[in-house]
Amino acid sequence: MKGNNSIDMLRGPLLGPTLRFALPLIATGIVQQSFNSADTLIVGRFCPSSALAAVGSNGPVVNLIVTLFLGLGVGINVIVASYIGRRDDEGVRRAVATTGVLSLLCGIAMAVLGSIFSRPLLELLGTPDDVLDGATTYLGIIFLGLPFMVIYNFGAAVLRSVGDTSRPFFILMAGGVVNAGLDLLFVACFDMAVAGVAIATAIGMAVNAVLIVVLLMREKGAIRLEPRRMRLYRRELANIVRIGLPAGLQGLVFSLSNVFILSAINSFGSAASAGSAAALNYELYCYYLVVAFVQSTVAFTSQNYAAGQIDRCRRIYRLNMALAVLACGVMNVIVVWQKGFFIGIFTADEAVVPFAYSRLTTVLLFQFIASSYEISGGAMRALGYSMTPTVVTILGTCVFRLLWVWALPLLGGGFEALMAVYPITWVITGVSVVAAYFYVRRKAFDKITRHPAVS
Repeated sequence: MKGNNSIDMLRGPLLGPTLRFALPLIATGIVQQSFNSADTLIVGRFCPSSALAAVGSNGPVVNLIVTLFLGLGVGINVIVASYIGRRDDEGVRRAVATTGVLSLLCGIAMAVLGSIFSRPLLELLGTPDDVLDGATTYLGIIFLGLPFMVIYNFGAAVLRSVGDTSRPFFILMAGGVVNAGLDLLFVACFDMAVAGVAIATAIGMAVNAVLIVVLLMREKGAIRLEPRRMRLYRRELANIVRIGLPAGLQGLVFSLSNVFILSAINSFGSAASAGSAAALNYELYCYYLVVAFVQSTVAFTSQNYAAGQIDRCRRIYRLNMALAVLACGVMNVIVVWQKGFFIGIFTADEAVVPFAYSRLTTVLLFQFIASSYEISGGAMRALGYSMTPTVVTILGTCVFRLLWVWALPLLGGGFEALMAVYPITWVITGVSVVAAYFYVRRKAFDKITRHPAVS
């Protein structure tokens, strides 16, 4: 499994390899979010406001559907990394072959279902009539491109299993540059508006998919994608779904709860909606820091647990938790400290700015707390316990948020009271998931002690 782009996760110090793994993932998230922002910026610059609304109204719909399938990427990462930890090259080959077929099936399913249900979903979310046609056009094209996104993400999950996070980053950069360039060409030059942005995004996704498939087909060793071997292997498919589906369901429920919170934010007026959206950009950027160390926790723990290295698993958890809290916490403080500058990038509207400041000081400043349940949840999934963090997180975060949104009007709460639901649920969920992690870890490590050959 060794190569110039892989990382030895089973031997030696942990800090250097962890940073080598996580830093490209952080850059990937930041670049991806920047390209998404560029799409919105170009539409807002060259098109009427109705076009901007048509593009913006699709975010919740896409997230609801995409997160379910992206959770399977976690399952792929865990299973491939576990086979690597056991030095089972044939198992790796079966898992990669299964991943290839699974990405095609999931992608096609997304395209078909999205094309059928695009308009009903938008109507269900209350999309205004004057932007409904444009939003439907945009979403329909995006769904046709989503199979390419699934292929890229599943391929990137395979590469992450051997510690290769740099090449998926460069591939994403290539697709993002194509996307941004075509945005300008289609929108500014050809006046294609919403359809132009959607087509550019789909083409960018296709570039990502083609590049990562070519890369995997040219790999040496067990992670090489061989078309002749592609089929669904029952054991590998079952394990990927067992680990990945709960992660996808957790993301799906999270997206649903955020839709309800967005509806509550909108009830305070357009200024509150705009201010919240401006502040949310920085929550997304900071969250990529946490996600990178979650992925590191999953990959490193999966390999070492499969290799029976219990003490190393403990060190991996402590290190990634510390790095996630530190990195996210520092960025949270910097943005809040310089909130005038950061919010000024998006808006100078005197009616909007107070709401943006409120969200920064009430939500972003405490976002590092989310590291507690994200890192712990990733570690549990790497140990083979995926449903536990899903159930605890849904109860501690999503259900509580829905109850909060329901009760807020009855209690006469304002915007800041609504925003307070985030740090409160982060604390509740963090305590619960960390406790669950230590309980699960004891069970998992006892299994290693009794049966050194992990099945």
